Amino acid sequence: MKTKVSITEKHALFDERWSPKIIAGLDNYDVKIAKVEGEFVWHKHDDEDEFFLVTKGRLRLELEARDDVVLDEGEIYVVPAGLQHRPVALPYAEIMMIERRGVVNTGDAGHERAVIAKRL
Repeated sequence: MKTKVSITEKHALFDERWSPKIIAGLDNYDVKIAKVEGEFVWHKHDDEDEFFLVTKGRLRLELEARDDVVLDEGEIYVVPAGLQHRPVALPYAEIMMIERRGVVNTGDAGHERAVIAKRL
């Protein structure tokens, strides 16, 4: 990277919900941010873990056959590959994710909310 990146400033550039934006990359991974509100879709990523960091607000990760994980600002959680999960904003959150390049946000769900993130 040639310059530093402000996550707060990048979040101010868009309003869409559940539509991740790429703000940086490392090796074969994208650093993405998103604004989220309400419930997303149940899905899984068969071949990759999914890293979540809450930068504003609160997020609940509902996990199949496991206890939910609630993340407050500054907290992280990694959803293991192959685990069905559903992010739920409580009621709104701004998040950062680290995922392999090209990962679709809805994983295996094939939902109309499916997005391949683009650079912001």
